[in-house]
Amino acid sequence: MCYHKKLQHQKAAIEQRFKAEFEPNATAFQPTAHSNGFTFPKDPVITNKDTKTLHYYQWGLIPAWAKDDSFKQYTLNAKIETLHEKPSFKNVVNNRCLIPADGFYEWQWLDPKGKQKQQYLITLPNEALFAFGGIWSEWVDKTTGEIVHSYSIVTTAANALMSKIHNTKKRIPVILSPENENNWLNGQSFEAFKTVNLDLKATPV
Repeated sequence: MCYHKKLQHQKAAIEQRFKAEFEPNATAFQPTAHSNGFTFPKDPVITNKDTKTLHYYQWGLIPAWAKDDSFKQYTLNAKIETLHEKPSFKNVVNNRCLIPADGFYEWQWLDPKGKQKQQYLITLPNEALFAFGGIWSEWVDKTTGEIVHSYSIVTTAANALMSKIHNTKKRIPVILSPENENNWLNGQSFEAFKTVNLDLKATPV
């Protein structure tokens, strides 16, 4: 799964890489070395509705039909194999987004019960920027009337590297090549993204 990631590049580099600008009047972007999904941060994303702007969406997708925002703790990730089946995701499978990052963290179990673990940082060579494939939703808080935009990182079966590191559930976030980013946003079949073939680097932390 993917619950911990980082984005340490500066704002200008992110805008140049993704050919998009941060939304006006947004909170000033702050590079972060470790973002914990269970704090439900607001992160920059690019959606299929507006490919030229980096908007801030909350990590942890809240379905439009949800009575409250408690769903977010269960929807940091979304399995690519069951997106069309899960009630939380099936109505937003065409709401695609890119989640910029330059690394994510995973823990390898060193014993059968996971009492001893080794943390790894997973990056591209030179910690280059990349995008996770994600889906997003719009939810209205019935109490306050606030509109909350949120997202989930889509995951797939682990590749060879991640099978050794994420050696319990054997998953990997969908990491898009630059050539595939527009295909993701434009709604290409999920079948095309089930394999992650990028050259990834795992560094013990």
